[in-house]
Amino acid sequence: MAQEQPVQALVVALTEEVAGAVYSLNRLRPDAACFVLPESAKPLVEHDLQPKLSQVPRRWDWIVVPDVESFPSCYVTIARSLPALLETWGIESGSLVLDLSGATAAMAAGLTLAALPHASRVVSIIGAQEGREGETVTLDGMEKQWVQANPWDEAARGMRREGCSLFNRGALAAAAAVFRQIEHRVSGGLKPLYRALADLADGYDLWERLQHRHAWEKLKTSIKALEMATLFGGPAEVKSCLPAIKANSGFLEKLVLDPSEVKESVAVDLLAHAGRRLRVTNDAEGAMRSLLRALEALAQRRLFTAHGIKTWDVRPEQLPQALQENCRVCHLDDIDGKYRLPLQAQFRALAGLGDQLGQSFLREWPTMKPLLDAANRGILGHGFEPVKAERVQQLYDVVVRLAGSNESTLPRFPTLNL
Repeated sequence: MAQEQPVQALVVALTEEVAGAVYSLNRLRPDAACFVLPESAKPLVEHDLQPKLSQVPRRWDWIVVPDVESFPSCYVTIARSLPALLETWGIESGSLVLDLSGATAAMAAGLTLAALPHASRVVSIIGAQEGREGETVTLDGMEKQWVQANPWDEAARGMRREGCSLFNRGALAAAAAVFRQIEHRVSGGLKPLYRALADLADGYDLWERLQHRHAWEKLKTSIKALEMATLFGGPAEVKSCLPAIKANSGFLEKLVLDPSEVKESVAVDLLAHAGRRLRVTNDAEGAMRSLLRALEALAQRRLFTAHGIKTWDVRPEQLPQALQENCRVCHLDDIDGKYRLPLQAQFRALAGLGDQLGQSFLREWPTMKPLLDAANRGILGHGFEPVKAERVQQLYDVVVRLAGSNESTLPRFPTLNL
C-alpha cells in the first residue's frame, strides 16, 4: 500500500462495505476521522472497520444521514453538522480530505457541496478501467483504481475573479483574505500564485493605510513571485499588470528612501490617496482629510526646501515682517514654547516671501474659501455636516493645480483582471 503524509482530517462516506474505507484510513492515517453513514452502518465501523486499522485516528465521530438516496436530506444533515465538528477539532481551512468510495450519488453530492469550503482533496476507489487515470490498487483480490482530485484547482478561478473585483473596488484587506483562502485550498503548484496575489493585496492595503515601508516590502516580494508565476503557467493577464505594480514599487522606494525631513513625494501620495477615497471607496470625509493634509504637505515642502522653515518649529524672524507679530501672538505653543504655523498661515508666509506657490494660493483663495469652510463643517473636520463629494472634487481640482500635477502623474493602483 502506498504511504502518504498523514492528513489532518478525513471524512469517509460509508454504506455497506468497509474495504475502501479501511484502505483510505490506512493510507492517509488521519489525525481525525468522521464517518458519514446511515444508522444501519454504525456496527460496520465498530466491528468490521476499526480492527483492520493500522493506526486508529486520535479523534473520530460520525454524521448519520436519514436517507442515503435523498440529496436534500444528505446535504442538510451534513451541512448542519460538519462545520461545527471541524471547528471543535480545530481543522484548518483546506486541510480536509473527502473519501467518496462508499457514497451513494446523493451522499457524494451532499458531502461534496457541504464540505467544499473546508476540503482541498477528494479521493475515491473505483472499478479499474483501461485508459482511466488513477493508481491501481488491489482490494479483496480485485483490481481497483485510486483516483483523487482537488476541486479547488478549478473552483479557484471563480474565487480569483471575486478577489480581483474586491481589489478593484478598494476592499483590499477583503481581497487579500480571498486570495489567502484560495492559497490554503489549491494544490501545491498553484499556491505560489495565490500567495503572491495575497501579498500584493496586503501591500496595497498597507499603502492605503499610509504604511509606506511595509507596503514597499510587500510589493517587492509579490513582484518577484508574480514574475515566476508568469513563467510557470500563471494567468497570462498577470504580465499586463506587472508594469503598473513595478511603477508603484518604484514610487514607494523613492518615498521611503528619501532622507529628507520633509519628503517630496508625500504630498503627491496624499493627493492620489484622496482621489481613491473619493472615487473608489466613496469616502468623501476621508478624502477631504487626505486632501487637506496634501495641501499642507505642499506648503511644508516648499517652506522647508526653499526657505529653511519648519512649520512645526518656526522662528518668527524667518517670516515676512508683516507676519512676525501675529506668529508671536497666535501661534505659540505654551507647553513646549515652539511656534507652529497652521495651514493658511503657511501659504501666507510663502506669499509674503515672494514664493510662486503662496501667490497661486492667494489667487485661488476666493474659490477655496467656501470649500475649506465645508471641510471644517464636516464630521471629521470640526462640525456636524457630512461633506459632499462634489465639494471634495472641487477642492481636489484646485489642489492638483497648485501642485502642478495632473491625473497621469499621480500614482495609480493597478486594475486586476485575472
